Formats: sequence, structure tokens, C-alpha cells
Amino acid sequence: MEQTELDRIRQQFAEAVRRLLPGAPIERIEVLQHGDDPEVEPGRLLARVVVAAPDDEEERKRVFEEFHAAHHEAFHELRKELNTLPVPVMLQFIAGGAQAEDRKGPLIQLLHARGGGEGPAPGFTPVMARLAAEDLETLDMLITAGIATSRAEGVRWALARIRERPAYEQLRARTREIEELKSQF
Repeated sequence: MEQTELDRIRQQFAEAVRRLLPGAPIERIEVLQHGDDPEVEPGRLLARVVVAAPDDEEERKRVFEEFHAAHHEAFHELRKELNTLPVPVMLQFIAGGAQAEDRKGPLIQLLHARGGGEGPAPGFTPVMARLAAEDLETLDMLITAGIATSRAEGVRWALARIRERPAYEQLRARTREIEELKSQF
């Protein structure tokens, strides 16, 4: 994405946050692209609002839950505004303070409502995986090459390639044999 377009989106998002969350304890507002944060896939953006919160874990949770309850409708209005952008954007609210960078604190994410960021389609099960940098690089390369449109689709593509191999059917047969043996005990 060109820098001028990204700057325009950043300014538009910051103005929307200030308009919809007046007086809210916002620590910072960010719009990140691929390369800025490992969570951001190629061709997508992450709009993040960091909510000011104390360092004490229990107090952080309480403050964040109160923030969420007070501004729940504004979250959905922000999501609607981001859905008008030509690129998929994930909206994320995180509790700030000392633990904000390690993402262990409270977190709310509202995925892109249309296109490649929505929830799972019927017949699909969401799965969370922790990947090393080289695994992310591999998935991002599949996206860049046009083989997949998202990391989830890249993982599905790779699993389909595994199922195509003759050894996979042998492995399935052996697994069934093992299950049959276990049931005899």
C-alpha cells in the first residue's frame, strides 16, 4: 500500500476513534500493515486502539471490561467504518500499560466483516496455531505468490498437498489399525 493511502487511513481511523470514543482513556491509536506486526497478513491492515490501563493484572481486567461495556456500540460503528475501506482491516482493542507489548492482557478483536477476514464458513473449524517466523514467512510467500489469499487459506492449501501424497493414505490406514488394537484392550 502506498504511504499516502496508509497515512489517509491512519488519519481517518484516528478521527473516527476520537469521534466515537470521546473522553475515553486511549493510550494510542495505530494502523499497522504487513511487516509492522507479525499478526498482520500481506494485503491487510490492523487498526489497533490501546486503552490506558494500570499494570496490576486484576485492575487491568476490570478497567478493560468497564471500557468494553461502556463503548460496545462504538466498537461496532468503528468496525462498520473500516468495512468501507478497499483492504481488509482487523480492528483490535488491547489494554495498555506494562503488559501491552506481550499481548497477555485483555484483548478484543473484531474481524473484517466481508471478504477474507470473517469468521469460519460452515464446515470449517477455527484453529489457533503458534508459528515460528519462518513458518509465517512461508505462509506470507504463498499469499504474495497468489496461491492463497490469507494465512488460513495457506494452511488449508498445505494440508491438502499433504493429503494428496500416497504416504498419507498409508498413515491413515496404520492409524485405523492402531485404533482397532486399542479398542481390543
